[in-house]
Amino acid sequence: MSASPAVRGLRAAVFAAVCVLLAAAGHGLAMGEMPSPGSDGAGFLAVFALGWTLGGRERSGTGIGATMLLTQAGLHAWFDADRAGPPMAGMPGMTGTSLRMTAASAHTTAHATAAHLLAALAASWWLRRGEAALWALLRRTAALVPGLLTRWRPAPLPDAAEPVPRTRVGHGPPRRVPLRHAVTRRGPPVPIPYSP
Repeated sequence: MSASPAVRGLRAAVFAAVCVLLAAAGHGLAMGEMPSPGSDGAGFLAVFALGWTLGGRERSGTGIGATMLLTQAGLHAWFDADRAGPPMAGMPGMTGTSLRMTAASAHTTAHATAAHLLAALAASWWLRRGEAALWALLRRTAALVPGLLTRWRPAPLPDAAEPVPRTRVGHGPPRRVPLRHAVTRRGPPVPIPYSP
């Protein structure tokens, strides 16, 4: 069973949102400053494109985990590059923030890597559960819909009968035919005598 473009887009958007939000939150907690909204948006578009490409069929937990680790690594590099800023004038290879980055940089990067790894593991477990639920729903819907369509399909109409000409014999009101099985009773029920 393959996914329609609407389902594929929905899955890619959820995957991208989870990846980018967790990566940005983890990166912000580990580095002390959140990535810029423009950096988040560019990361979202890149991960959405990856999710759209891979979203044609159901993925296993291993596949989701590997893709999640790959996107977390890419987002970590992207957020680091965005954080570094433009190169300094007259100093090739040096950025404005490289003066701030000293021996603590390796320690902070290790924390960021650990945060991205934990985010990837948590998100891949969460996304796998959602993936399994979505595909189970789609399979059940695909099995149910043909049965519903046969019930709701209109029955064929009978052939049209020839019209019968109507002629009125009298001008009076139509004759009332008494109902054969009608019972008319008025008042309370007849009491049943008790015999001692």
